[in-house]
Amino acid sequence: MNATLEVRTNGPGLTEITDQVAAAVRDHGGSGVLTVFVQHTSCSLLIQENADPDVLRDLREFFRRLVPPADDASMRWLRHTTEGPDDMPAHIKAALLPVSLSIPVVEGRMQLGTWQGVYLFEHRDAPHTRRVALHLSE
Repeated sequence: MNATLEVRTNGPGLTEITDQVAAAVRDHGGSGVLTVFVQHTSCSLLIQENADPDVLRDLREFFRRLVPPADDASMRWLRHTTEGPDDMPAHIKAALLPVSLSIPVVEGRMQLGTWQGVYLFEHRDAPHTRRVALHLSE
């Protein structure tokens, strides 16, 4: 199975894509290892808790503090600043976090834990449409 999802983000934060990924896998119905890969360099993917929204807020705040915008005094060393103060920090966050995930699939169902969801983590300030490639190896 090969598919591509288009995911619209609303700026920085985590957008759950579990249902979209699950629907593509379910439609295929096979078993194997699903690779989920984001085709961009300023966002990333995570498997994370999907029960308490505070987890997502805390993650976003942690990474904002870890890698502040380029116009923050602590980031004066950055050279790549022509695309705005959020761009190079977004690349750094994407370098620290995964851009691909491997998820076992059995009979068309992802084998996620009870509270696990699949998220696209947008690191840029503006909304974007992101492409996520899916490949199920049987």
